[in-house]
Amino acid sequence: MPFAQLVLGSPGAGKSTYCDGMHQFMSAIGRDCSVVNLDPANDRTNYPCALDIRKLVTLEEIMSDDSLGPNGGVLYAFEELEHNMEWLEEGLKGLGESYVLFDCPGQVELYTHHNSLRNIFFKLQKMGYRLVVVHLSDSFCLTQPSLYVSNLLLTLRAMLQMDLPHINVLTKIDKVADYDKLPFNLDFYTEVQDLNYLLPYLEEEAPSLRSDKFARLNQAVADLVENFGLVRFEVLAVENKKSIMHLLHVIDRAGGYVFGGAEGANDTVWQVAMRNESSMLEVQDIQERWIDAKDAYDEAERKDDEEQAARLGHTGTGATTPDLVTDDGEDDEFDGFPPPPSGDSGVKIVRRNQ
Repeated sequence: MPFAQLVLGSPGAGKSTYCDGMHQFMSAIGRDCSVVNLDPANDRTNYPCALDIRKLVTLEEIMSDDSLGPNGGVLYAFEELEHNMEWLEEGLKGLGESYVLFDCPGQVELYTHHNSLRNIFFKLQKMGYRLVVVHLSDSFCLTQPSLYVSNLLLTLRAMLQMDLPHINVLTKIDKVADYDKLPFNLDFYTEVQDLNYLLPYLEEEAPSLRSDKFARLNQAVADLVENFGLVRFEVLAVENKKSIMHLLHVIDRAGGYVFGGAEGANDTVWQVAMRNESSMLEVQDIQERWIDAKDAYDEAERKDDEEQAARLGHTGTGATTPDLVTDDGEDDEFDGFPPPPSGDSGVKIVRRNQ
């Protein structure tokens, strides 16, 4: 039974970057993984595409032939894919039991009210795929109450529309410490428990809109999100080993992979990693790790990685383990991604050349 992640999120949330990093991480722990590009506008991908929707239809052709704009063109492309599902089904059959990452477009209409994407994924379920939606949101939304509440509504609508196991993720969480100080600890934003505390800050953000009418509207939105009780967030800093290990563990549990993946007992590198309880992040760790003592944690983990690399360098095998993503001098959230655990696990890890 193959497993898959459906990577959704607004433009700029880091979907393609996430797919690239998760693909490399899974390869490093010995899990066969493939990435499928479902964005008809994405003509350049950092990851190797096992299947590309642009081989079926491109956004440029749709916009030219049907006089549509970018958003309408993407919606049309998925209607085209829905009516040509045999193309996708045949391509996925060629991947066998490989774990699949579906890199989806950033048009929120696709997963808030348009049905084609939802219908496509339901057809994948009939093929035997165990699916988990991974909905990414840029953690910059925490900096303004209105952005955060808007993101909550978008996330809730996506969960109701997709009707699948759903993991919401605040990406680039390591950047939060560089923004203005938040009025609440991070667990307030990740647990989404009592939005009434946020209402005064909504009024302060827009004094011109301060009135009984908008106060009632804000209260109604807060009550709506809380009454459903569905939305909560994980956090992710993809260059941090413990962070991405924690998120993959959460996804594996949501999709059932943890109870018997395609690789079964051969997925030994990941099993060894998950037995290390210190690799998991608890709710109370989030504030301290990413805001209160971020620099101290970064330094401690850097020293730990150096010590681990030194120990591995004296195993006598003569082999070295390169970084998954090299530092190219640009501001890339995957720079410095730590090497995978190694040893006599019995798993042969093969990586593509950087």
